[in-house]
Amino acid sequence: MRAVVLRSSERAVEVEDVELQAPRTGEVEVTIAAAGVCHSDLHVRRGDWSVPLPLVMGHEGSGVVTRVGPDVQGLALGDHVVLSWVAPCGRCRNCRLGREVRCEVAAGTVALGGTLNDGTVRLNSGGQPVHHYLGTSAFAERVVVPASGAVKVPREAPLEPLCLIGCAIATGVGAVRNTAQVPTGATVAVVGCGGVGLSIVQGARLAGAERIVAVDLRAEKTQLARRLGATDEVLAAAGDDLAEQLRELLPDGVDYVFDAIGVPAVTARCIEALAIGGSAVIVGIPPEGARVDFQPQNLVDLDQRIIGSNYGGIRPSRDIPRLVEEYLAGELFVDELISARRPLEDVEDALDQLASGAALRQLLLPGAPGTTPPRTDRGEA
Repeated sequence: MRAVVLRSSERAVEVEDVELQAPRTGEVEVTIAAAGVCHSDLHVRRGDWSVPLPLVMGHEGSGVVTRVGPDVQGLALGDHVVLSWVAPCGRCRNCRLGREVRCEVAAGTVALGGTLNDGTVRLNSGGQPVHHYLGTSAFAERVVVPASGAVKVPREAPLEPLCLIGCAIATGVGAVRNTAQVPTGATVAVVGCGGVGLSIVQGARLAGAERIVAVDLRAEKTQLARRLGATDEVLAAAGDDLAEQLRELLPDGVDYVFDAIGVPAVTARCIEALAIGGSAVIVGIPPEGARVDFQPQNLVDLDQRIIGSNYGGIRPSRDIPRLVEEYLAGELFVDELISARRPLEDVEDALDQLASGAALRQLLLPGAPGTTPPRTDRGEA
């Protein structure tokens, strides 16, 4: 099959022919309909994070089940699925407590080791193993994933936009619902209006926030945020004091400030903008080793909190279907986040467009003319 392979941060990624092995026990093969290009992919491409190489990139995808391994329950050939880059093992302490996003297998073996849940890979090139990215590797024609990482969705939902629910939207809406648990009537600021930030805006709207301030460098993004539910917008040009700008709109400070960027200087300004009892929710992921300067005394004196949000604290089997239902009901806007649809071969330019801030979510469509049609058979152990 064709897949986007990263071999070094010093050289361009390329579409290569890669062998994908059959799904093993508890796994399925999914033929990818679309994969979203996310800032996490950009971090990996730049070498900001330590990951095992070579790897097949991508982690935000949707598609159709085309092979089913032994002992898989609840999925069958032809099912439409959204991929979750946390595929809960169901056995570790966190999974048993319902904290699936903290699954010890997904956080350790998969994220750090570049494997699937059993600690092995299904990809190779020229006889050499190729690692999975976040257990998913969606920049490819097909993937093999644990069945818990392929969440069944209704067939009437269009597959291409659904890929965004598997990362950007689940991360953003989940940060509001699960991590921060924003109450009705709260004030919210969202710093960074990319795919995740715009999903946070929507989560705040669905939660009934009274004021939602969208912050970005680009006017077209804050204007889109208004269409998705923001009540106010701030253009934060370089050198501006973000905390002051937010307090001009909300003099008492903001109840919940969501940092969807992950730049340490911006994170510090988010903390400074908090109201008494406010929470800074860190959603954007900074480079490894980054530090943030803030005054811890304020956390005590003003009863403030700094909260990290990983994947919106979701439970994939519960939250992804709910988000799809809200999309189908017209309550959650997904298509509006898509700025382009592109073939796999455009991946380098798509990453450049994302880095420039010009793009929202670009979709890579592996099923371009000339690709191998999907198989529909059962995998062997």
